[in-house]
Amino acid sequence: MINHVAIALAAILVAGGARAQAVDLVSHTALRVCADPNGLPFSNDRKEGFENKIADIIGQDLGVPVTYVWFPRIGAFVRQTLQKRQCDLVIGTVAGDPEMDTTTSYYHSGYMVVSRADAGITATSVGDPAFKDKKIGLIAATPPTDLLVRHELMSQVTPYSLSVDSRFESPARQLVQDIVDHKIDVGLLWGPIAGYYISHEHLPLKTVFLEAEPDSARLDYRIAMGLRAGEPDWRRRINQALQRHQPEIDSILAAYGIPLLDERNHAIATEPTSGRQE
Repeated sequence: MINHVAIALAAILVAGGARAQAVDLVSHTALRVCADPNGLPFSNDRKEGFENKIADIIGQDLGVPVTYVWFPRIGAFVRQTLQKRQCDLVIGTVAGDPEMDTTTSYYHSGYMVVSRADAGITATSVGDPAFKDKKIGLIAATPPTDLLVRHELMSQVTPYSLSVDSRFESPARQLVQDIVDHKIDVGLLWGPIAGYYISHEHLPLKTVFLEAEPDSARLDYRIAMGLRAGEPDWRRRINQALQRHQPEIDSILAAYGIPLLDERNHAIATEPTSGRQE
């Protein structure tokens, strides 16, 4: 570690100048959003996702139009959009995301057990004996993987890809359809995705939040908005807009079937159940 006082002071001055420049480079004439063009239920280039609707609310609050830079939500997403200053805000990311600064969170959800409504599966824990003879769908490398390894259930798993080009593939949608088609018995899936497909497509499926275990991977996450580091004024403005419009945001989430958790990890919205009543 370099510890010369003069060099350290110079670094601070440079960093301060960079922060000031970053603030100046945030657009004040438009809300420039970084988004996936084929990422429903979150966003798409027809502006049909719930993040598109929330972006509209933020844009209205700021008094500017909403514009987009479209890029598939893959590994290079932040680097190729936000960090290159092509856009100024990511509407949805995990609070504390190491690639970005984040705002206060505006919803809290978790991973869920998805099954057919008529299958009689009530298990909320991977350790439940009900999982022992089930074919399990899993998006590869997502947090429930840890529990499946712990309970020696990986031999029963059908994996679905995590990182894909959303213009051509939708593994989560395929997982849900495979449950409907009896190709697998249950899926362990991020709640907003499961809830959206069940409610939007009226699928005969049900969900319940998956329970975490001591010393296992976290299964619930608070979702915030992402922005570049060193833009405190921009972050403050977005936080204020979120606070002012949280009830409207909650209504949008409910309309998209997004299941929510409270501070104690208890469900606070009606979880998606069978969307098809016979």
